Amino acid sequence: MSVTDKIAARLPRMVTDRGERPPVVAAVRLHGVITPTPTPVARNTISMQSIESALNRAFDNERLIAVALLINSPGGAPTQSALIAERIRELATKKHVPVLAFCEDLAASGGYWLACAGDEIYAHGTSMVGSIGVVSAGFGLNGLLEKYGVERRVYTAGENKVRLDPFQPEKADDVEWLKGLHAELHEQFVAWVKERRGAKLKAKDNELFEGEVWTGAKALELGLVDGLGTMRGILAKRFPDAEISIAEPRKNLLQRLGLSAAATRSGDIVTDVLAAVEERARWSRFGL
Repeated sequence: MSVTDKIAARLPRMVTDRGERPPVVAAVRLHGVITPTPTPVARNTISMQSIESALNRAFDNERLIAVALLINSPGGAPTQSALIAERIRELATKKHVPVLAFCEDLAASGGYWLACAGDEIYAHGTSMVGSIGVVSAGFGLNGLLEKYGVERRVYTAGENKVRLDPFQPEKADDVEWLKGLHAELHEQFVAWVKERRGAKLKAKDNELFEGEVWTGAKALELGLVDGLGTMRGILAKRFPDAEISIAEPRKNLLQRLGLSAAATRSGDIVTDVLAAVEERARWSRFGL
């Protein structure tokens, strides 16, 4: 056997029995907390910046017949969720291909926002789906400063410039302002779900949009997903002749060396640790 034949034998099969190149379903992993500011000690995170190259590669295939989104996320930043979902819809419309979203362990809050970018949503019966609501969390550290005799000095122009500063006592007016912001974001989240799911939703608003989380099986009853199954199982039935191609984000040199820009900067260690604790808490809420 020649060297060429040996190399060819190791390559994936790229033609059908009729001698044609098979169609492609591109799969994109959306795994992690959704945030524009990942920390060096965080697990996988999702942002528009980190995922855009993978989305562009997924939709840029001449044999493309569908795109699959593999979602495993407890949510996170609403703006990043919206930007990514809107980019997916933009590319799907441009390329005229269906998008199938697959909820893995968790598609909650912003994770479900991403799932709604799909024309169809599937989940495993044991997946956790939903959490259509808005939440903020943080830490009150003013007592810590007092304990160690540290005085923090902040100077602003504008009395609301430092609302909810974790190093200052909480103010009732600031909490009311935050609740108003939550209500506005919640309305936008609900509007997006209704726009994408429409008549498929099978329950009243006060049941669907109060931040509850359900198993994939219950989510199917409520109309939050279209069916139960795994990506490979569903795609094998829908597109039996297609090959699955995983579209990964392009990595820079630091990432290929196992580092990140965040890990190499001289940042605020306390802030990074607290952000990592909060990121871990997002998963822990769902037992993950």
